[in-house]
Amino acid sequence: MAVLVTGGAGYIGSHMVLALADAGRDVVVLDDLSTGFDWMVHPAAIFIKGDVGDETLVSQIIRKHSIKVIAHFAGSIVVPESVTDPLKYYMNNTVRSRSLISAAVQSGVEQFLFSSTAAVYGDARECSISEGAPLNPVSPYGTSKLMTEMMLRDVTRAHPMRFVALRYFNVAGADPRGRSGQSTRQATHLIKVATQAALGERSHLDIFGTDYPTPDGTCLRDYIHVSDLAHAHMLALDYLDAGGNSTVFNCGYGRGYSVREVVEAAKQVSGVDFPVNLSSRRAGDPATLIASAERIRETLGWSPKLNDLEAIIRHALAWENSLKLRRAEAA
Repeated sequence: MAVLVTGGAGYIGSHMVLALADAGRDVVVLDDLSTGFDWMVHPAAIFIKGDVGDETLVSQIIRKHSIKVIAHFAGSIVVPESVTDPLKYYMNNTVRSRSLISAAVQSGVEQFLFSSTAAVYGDARECSISEGAPLNPVSPYGTSKLMTEMMLRDVTRAHPMRFVALRYFNVAGADPRGRSGQSTRQATHLIKVATQAALGERSHLDIFGTDYPTPDGTCLRDYIHVSDLAHAHMLALDYLDAGGNSTVFNCGYGRGYSVREVVEAAKQVSGVDFPVNLSSRRAGDPATLIASAERIRETLGWSPKLNDLEAIIRHALAWENSLKLRRAEAA
C-alpha cells in the first residue's frame, strides 16, 4: 500500500518523502514542479509530474498504485503574495484541494494527511495558541487553508475517510543528512533569507515591522525543524493506521523567537555580520504565533529531537551552501 505525497518535490513534502522512504514505505510523488525540484525527490519514490487538481490523473494514480493514504503538501505559501493575489491562493490551496479530495473519496482512499498552518488562527490573543483557539485568519493564505480543513471535516463525516490536519508554525532548517532543504531561491522564510544574506546570495535582510506589541517590536514566531515536522506526520500516519479519529494538531515547540533574535542567532552561527534594513510591516503578518503543542505530544507521543534554534540555522546554512555549490557547478 503506497502513500501518495502531493507536493513531494517541495520543501516540506520532500522531507516527508525522506521519512517515508527511510521507514521502508512505498511512496508516489505528484508535483507540478512549479516551486519544487525533481532532484529533491528520494530515488526510491515514484515521481509523476502533474497537477493535484486533475481528478482524472489523481484517480488513475490511486488505482494504479493502490493508494490508501494521501499526504497533501501541494499549494502556495507566501502570505504577502496571498494578500495581493488572493485568487491564486483560493485556486491553488482550496479549489485544487477540493478536486484532490473528490478523487480520493471516489477512489476509496481511507486516510488523508493535510499540511495546514497556524495562519488559520490569525492575530490570536493567546500567548500560547491551542487547537481550540478561535479560527480567524487575517490573510487569504490562512483562509484558503482553513477552507480545506473545513472541507475535510465535512467530507470525512459523510464518507469512510479519516484525516489529520497538522497546523504548522514556522518551519525551518534542513535534513541533517543534507538530502533536502528549502531550495526556492526567492523564498521569504526568515531563516532561509538570513542564510542567503550570510553567504552573500542577498545584499541584505529586511525586518518587516518594528512596532509590534512584542518585547523588541518585531514579530514573535515558533520555529520548528522540518525533520521534527516530518516525524510528526509519520506519527499521524501511525495514529490513523491504528483507527484514530479525524482531528487537528498544532506543530510547534511552544517557544517564540523574535525576528531580531533570529537575525542575531544567524549572525552568530554564520560568523557574518550581514546588513539588515528596517522596513514597514507586511500585510497579513500577525504579531505573535506560538504553539501550544500538548495535544500532539500527549496523543501521538511526539517528542522533538531538534528543538534548538542554532541547530536549525546550522542545518539551513549547510543546505544553502550546498545549493550555492550546486549552482556554481552547473554554471
